Amino acid sequence: MSEHVKLFFEYPVSDSNRNETESLWTLPDGKGFKLDNIPFYVKGVSLGDVVSAEEVDGCLYMKELLEPSGHSTVRIWFASDQEVQSVRETLESMGCSSEVSDQPRLIAVDIPPTISYDEIRAYLDEGESNGKWDYEEACLGFL
Repeated sequence: MSEHVKLFFEYPVSDSNRNETESLWTLPDGKGFKLDNIPFYVKGVSLGDVVSAEEVDGCLYMKELLEPSGHSTVRIWFASDQEVQSVRETLESMGCSSEVSDQPRLIAVDIPPTISYDEIRAYLDEGESNGKWDYEEACLGFL
């Protein structure tokens, strides 16, 4: 079995001319590296995507997307951290996994290609219109 490899992804900081870096676990995949966790900040990649990398100062940085997985990633920022666990359980019952950030009100959600996004979007829109959270579509794999 392959060992996990930490890969770094740069992303722009809004309202700024600088970049931040997010590290994600990947697995070597012949052509490149397959993402093995859900991104919290970087856009345009999702769980299961295969990317290429280049080494910079002893660290591996994403170079380009080689093979999309079809998974989608959304991020939810909660008005209160009291709803986080119940929403994660609801999303899991809908077929989606999620991870909690180091910021307890932020979760990243993986939507597999076998799940209808229309149902997920309706749930997200309802919670957003009720003031429970804001959400961002960071990578839609079906586009």
